[in-house]
Amino acid sequence: MSGKGILWLSAVMFTGYGLLSLFSPATPADFAGLEILNGDGFAEVGAMYGGLQTGLGLYCGFAALNREFYRAGLLLLVFGIGALAFARLLSLILSPDAVSAYTWGALGYESLTTVVALLALKVRGRPLAAP
Repeated sequence: MSGKGILWLSAVMFTGYGLLSLFSPATPADFAGLEILNGDGFAEVGAMYGGLQTGLGLYCGFAALNREFYRAGLLLLVFGIGALAFARLLSLILSPDAVSAYTWGALGYESLTTVVALLALKVRGRPLAAP
């Protein structure tokens, strides 16, 4: 998969899931086994699962369309989604309880996205460090 491909896939996945979560925060909470106990919880889930993911998705789409933001979009996936995958894996390891297919699926998606974005950056032949 190309860099543009992973940016477009991320744009669709994050924007779609983000909009669903924005208008129905109970949906991602149910998927993740979370319970929303009050308005603050509703706002938090709506913001983090809805607003943040929608913003990430829109940025990935923008980066896929705009050559000047292509590399920055890939770096966002490497660092942002890579950190998410790392934190999810660490939490999975530290958890005393078993996790569901939701966690394994999210970890797989996040890990694959990170690796593909990193490979796309390396294929471009440009150094990862600032000039």
